[in-house]
Amino acid sequence: MNSNLNNTPTANRVHIAFYGKRNSGKSSVINAITGQTVSIVSEVAGTTTDPVYKAMEISGIGPCMLIDTAGFDDVGELGQIRVQKTEGVLEKTDIAVLLFSETDMEQELQWYEQLLSKNTPVVTVISKSDEKENLLEIEEAVKKNTDTEPILVSAKTGDGISLLMEELIKKVPDDFERESITRDLIQEGETVLLVMPQDIQAPKGRLILPQVQVLRELLDKKCLVMSVTTDKLEEALACMKEAPKLIITDSQVFKTVYESKPAESKLTSFSMLYAAYKGDIDYYKEGAKVIDTLTENSKVLIAECCSHAPLKEDIGREKLPRMLRNKIGENLTVDVVSGMDFGTNLEQYDLIIQCGACMFNRKYVMSRIGQAMEKQIPMSNYGVVLAYLSGILENVSI
Repeated sequence: MNSNLNNTPTANRVHIAFYGKRNSGKSSVINAITGQTVSIVSEVAGTTTDPVYKAMEISGIGPCMLIDTAGFDDVGELGQIRVQKTEGVLEKTDIAVLLFSETDMEQELQWYEQLLSKNTPVVTVISKSDEKENLLEIEEAVKKNTDTEPILVSAKTGDGISLLMEELIKKVPDDFERESITRDLIQEGETVLLVMPQDIQAPKGRLILPQVQVLRELLDKKCLVMSVTTDKLEEALACMKEAPKLIITDSQVFKTVYESKPAESKLTSFSMLYAAYKGDIDYYKEGAKVIDTLTENSKVLIAECCSHAPLKEDIGREKLPRMLRNKIGENLTVDVVSGMDFGTNLEQYDLIIQCGACMFNRKYVMSRIGQAMEKQIPMSNYGVVLAYLSGILENVSI
């Protein structure tokens, strides 16, 4: 069993989405690629309703997520809901496979332009190539309208599947293999102290995902790592022969750790590491400065990725709103959205605060940042805001 396949989080996989009309062969092509029945295949149009996700590992790409979407020509009230869900997948697509099945390709071309507008690499495919009498006509139309060489694919015979796989490998964005989460903040053999309070938000018996991923990366870098809860910080520092090169903390205890850390130790937080890894750290830093201009008439949107029941002392739903209101005024409006929700009327907000986004891929986080930039709305991040409110942002390493 491939440990990389099983252990790689969804957010760190290349997201490859398949788009096309109902019954265009999307599900069959995915099944042919995976060699498994990932999606139900039927001659009945509209068999795929909600997007179907399949974690895979493709040689040359590595861990990836294949996404089978509903046909974008779906009709009726339910059909429109399905199309909306397909549109939602656009924001997280790293590579798109666009299936053409007939000479009437107005809708396909609209989606093609939409994908290009999001800087998404597109592989054009003519599906069910073994069944089409007008294959040459369709092929010429795709070439003319997209300036691409479509791949002729038959899920039934297997023709074209290997060519499709080769093209997917070529289309992996150059910046997908981004720098590490900890970047150049720490090197092999250097000491790192992780301060990880295990509060009510931490799953019982487990660490939260950012802690796990950072710890694994530090071990891969051959760093010397010590992990403690906040109440053991002083003891940990006292038993270390030398001050740690880097301290990574939960953002909620930023000020406590900052006041106790050795002067020579660099300090950052898990959330800030993810702010730089998944998003635009400079934009986040500028966004945090807007806090000083907010009034009780201002509105703030807090966007968290995890969809969970509200917990006592939840950072996004309770701690951040309380800290902001303590600084600005009790009448400050703070709205919270979670999961894929991001709001349809962003113009009403004076500031957006995004969580670390460990559950989203970079493409989706950057799409949110793009929406904020387009509407000229300042945007920041949990860790950046907490550091700013604690008065230590300029002293934190990012």
